[in-house]
Amino acid sequence: MAEKTLDKLFYDTLKDIYYAERKILKALPKMARGADSAELRAAFEKHHQETEGQIERLQMAFELFGKRAQGKTCDAIEGILSEGEEILDAFKGEPAVDAGLIASAQAVEHYEIARYGTLKRWAEVLGMPEIAKLLDQTLQEEIKTDADLTKLADKVANSAALKAA
Repeated sequence: MAEKTLDKLFYDTLKDIYYAERKILKALPKMARGADSAELRAAFEKHHQETEGQIERLQMAFELFGKRAQGKTCDAIEGILSEGEEILDAFKGEPAVDAGLIASAQAVEHYEIARYGTLKRWAEVLGMPEIAKLLDQTLQEEIKTDADLTKLADKVANSAALKAA
């Protein structure tokens, strides 16, 4: 039986986030269409473009690691995205839809931040500074996206949802 080592765990987790990013890429246009606020719609469209770049960086990380880029079903992201779809369906056309979409998007961001933070650290421990740099670039984008979503929630979505209450 093959030994379970950090490099195997790193590879397995890299496949997990690769799958997640590709699922997120497919979900973002639907989230953009469901947004009431033009600002939130634009934020989802911007993040769609960023996600394409993040997938490219993951493909480069796989290559540098000497492995084929492939995904592994990520039950966590499946659940988070499913909850987001439920919110969109339940609140579509309602004042709270944007607040719900932002909450769903932030759940995605927090998952990604956790994964990329861990992967970056493991890459450093495993002596892969080029991969760590790629992962950190994405980590910083995810942190910024989360902060931008908080600003949108405070500026537009939460107050709109509250006024309707």
